Amino acid sequence: MSARIVVDGYSEKWLRRGFPWVYPKEVTKADRLFAGTEAVIVGLKGEVLGRGLLDQGWIAARVFRHDDGPLDRAWLEGVVDRALALRAMVIDDRTTGYRLIHAENDGLPGIRVDRWGDRLVVSLDSPAVRPLIDMLVDVLIERLRPIGIHLCYRPDKRDTIDRASMRGGLLYGAPAEGPTEVTERGLRFRIYPDEGPDVGLYPDMRATRTMMEPLWKGRRVLNTFAFTGAFGVAALAHGAASVVNVDLSQKYLDRARDNFSVNGLLPGDDAFVAEDTFKALDRFRRKSIQFDVVVLDPPSFSHGEGMFSAEKDTVRLVAAAARVLAKDGLLLAASNLGEWSPHKFRGEVDDGLRKAERPGQELWFGSQSPDYPAATWFPEGRYLKIGLWRLL
Repeated sequence: MSARIVVDGYSEKWLRRGFPWVYPKEVTKADRLFAGTEAVIVGLKGEVLGRGLLDQGWIAARVFRHDDGPLDRAWLEGVVDRALALRAMVIDDRTTGYRLIHAENDGLPGIRVDRWGDRLVVSLDSPAVRPLIDMLVDVLIERLRPIGIHLCYRPDKRDTIDRASMRGGLLYGAPAEGPTEVTERGLRFRIYPDEGPDVGLYPDMRATRTMMEPLWKGRRVLNTFAFTGAFGVAALAHGAASVVNVDLSQKYLDRARDNFSVNGLLPGDDAFVAEDTFKALDRFRRKSIQFDVVVLDPPSFSHGEGMFSAEKDTVRLVAAAARVLAKDGLLLAASNLGEWSPHKFRGEVDDGLRKAERPGQELWFGSQSPDYPAATWFPEGRYLKIGLWRLL
């Protein structure tokens, strides 16, 4: 039997627009609030606004249907088939690693599914959505016939749920023994599906890497916060004169080296620098080492010489990068802070360039790849901001 919660007028307004969340402060009455309980959401006048699953964190309920229909197999098959149809339209036959279901933006709040060749990784924002996963796995097996499906959690920093209770693992099939090789527009990458959600490649940047393909040729490229080297691999494969990858993690640099190798690319040992990005940028500046392209794709938070916060340190980062860019050099800078608007991010870049006394021209501005759709009913869906600037 379903629970019943009553929401206030503000929540009702957003739910009628298709918004998939109910916040705790919007709940005026509830039968019970056990995480994972299926619930009918109603307005103050008793009209049904949707059906979803309750939670006990910063979200009170995730809404999966905006009617009173059941969360059953027929409904879920429709959601999955709609998501598969989009990927069939936007994924080319040279790409085997991509986002298959993009949570709220594909009608499954709190649930993401990534396809890595013949393996799938299911990522959950909260244990509260776990009741749908067995049925989802059955549908995915029927539609895609994967050899393995892996589960992981990616809780929001605002949640207070005990992380120890969020244990991933193999949901179906054979365990992964070593890396799985996938392709992105023909380039090869080795990923680790049992280490989700950060398995070794971020497909949301694929559209940006595609846009950059004709711009790498002949240029000296610095790839900061390099992770496993995807931007560096793409640059060298499309004619860059040289590539230097900087990341604090030697583990990820070793994997970057492996990704260069499987593509037959030999950038040299000096192309992999295990160092804090700010420290490396300052060293390049002091030694008058310049680049024609600098890639800035930092995480929201990281540990280096100190704590890096994209919210606080983007201006300083852009300024440091600008100081090692040659005349007419290109700055490719990104932010995945969902709370930042494109206007806010552009302002941070502008402030950084002014701090470095390097005027620039914006050449291009974009967002995530189309397998990461941003639903019109979910303003938070367009989280990625990325632009290309030419420095004069």
